[in-house]
Amino acid sequence: MTKTAQSVWDNCLVFIKDNIQDQAYKTWFEPIRAVELTDSALYIQVPSKFFYEWLEEHYVKLLKVALTKELGTSAKLLYKIKMENTYGNKQPFTEQLPSAHRSPVKPQEVDVPLQNKNPELKNPFIIPGIRNLKIESQLNANYSFDNFFEGDSNRLARSAGLAVANKPGGTSFNPLLIFGGVGLGKTHLAHAIGIEIKDKYPEKTVLYISAEIFTQQYIDSVKRNTRNDFIHFYQLIDVLIIDDVQFLSGKTGTQDVFFHIFNHLHQNGKQVILTSDKAPVDMQDIEQRLLSRFKWGLSAELHQPDYETRISILNNILYRDGVEMPDEIVEYVAKNIKSNVRELEGAIISLIAQSSFNKREVTLELAKMVVEKFVKNVKREISIDYIQKVVSDYFQLDVDTLQSKTRKRHVVQARQLAMFFAKKFTKASLANIGSQIGDRDHATVLHACKTVDNLVTTDKQFRKFVDDINKKLSI
Repeated sequence: MTKTAQSVWDNCLVFIKDNIQDQAYKTWFEPIRAVELTDSALYIQVPSKFFYEWLEEHYVKLLKVALTKELGTSAKLLYKIKMENTYGNKQPFTEQLPSAHRSPVKPQEVDVPLQNKNPELKNPFIIPGIRNLKIESQLNANYSFDNFFEGDSNRLARSAGLAVANKPGGTSFNPLLIFGGVGLGKTHLAHAIGIEIKDKYPEKTVLYISAEIFTQQYIDSVKRNTRNDFIHFYQLIDVLIIDDVQFLSGKTGTQDVFFHIFNHLHQNGKQVILTSDKAPVDMQDIEQRLLSRFKWGLSAELHQPDYETRISILNNILYRDGVEMPDEIVEYVAKNIKSNVRELEGAIISLIAQSSFNKREVTLELAKMVVEKFVKNVKREISIDYIQKVVSDYFQLDVDTLQSKTRKRHVVQARQLAMFFAKKFTKASLANIGSQIGDRDHATVLHACKTVDNLVTTDKQFRKFVDDINKKLSI
């Protein structure tokens, strides 16, 4: 007998009815209609977006089990949401959304020995009191490996992430440091590793936290005189994920406490995962003993996504949001936005919003308008390294010569211009600028900036240098 959408759904309903209360079944499953069956995908129609969200939050596992029994492990569930009659159309507007097949990440429970402050000698054969803690993993269930697309730009980092997820603490990738520029998917990959570990090893305690929040927690613990409790808590974690670890720069106390936590976790076979916008060798104001530990495992870089990866990312966003768009428009967006994944997502979401809110058809002209505005409004982040390269190229020097101790006039001027533009275009401190440009101190940077200001008003040729480099950095 050939399977139909209705027959598959009827069999699913029999299984679902046996596993939930009657009232819940009548409320959430009787109103659903099966509408289409293609290969291993079943399309069901639900009355509203709220209905879809409720099913995804509370019954996604039950739906997945029921559908897998009927259609096999590759089964997919897609929702068609019938919207009210908009814009005077004869046909109701239908929104199509795929099931995430993923329920929210559950809190974890850890048994913590109670601290007994009574100084009396205790019988060593009495088991000490145990207090049960619930720890939220802080993981975002939407940031999974399923929607982290592999390409040449991220293959090493993604493969290493999967290896760690399959055997946390048991590979040579400990710590795993994922680094790269803004919006390339560092945070997404870190969450994906944590989620995969929770799926494979539910008993392991996984915690994701940003370096900024970690620092704030440490400061609070010092104020409250609970520093030992702070350290003890983090030593309980099986998989610790710290995002944007470069924010520990210059924070000596936080670096010190993290050093002790890191050592404890590493020595006890626990996994540490770090993300950073810089490679360890480029990190400033981080203690050498910490940097050496960051290099113990694997440092994997994320690069800008290539064209094929950008196409895959855009098609996934469209599939996720139930939107169909001509290939030429997807290709146009992918060709014109190359810098990072976040900007790519922003552009396609802007295009979808422009189309739906203004009731306009998605055309190549609309895509050009959105992309042009979007690209113009995105301010490129200029780094001190980039400024040194631009200045060195302009004076036909290499960066090593620019940073050297030589006092040759043209090299000194180039170095002073690099410092001047670093102060102008970045938020780095004078000390940080000096340390990155030839390991100078903040007084040298201050002197360089004053010298450039003076020469601009007195030396016509020097003013041309400043104008030319300014144009190159402002493009």
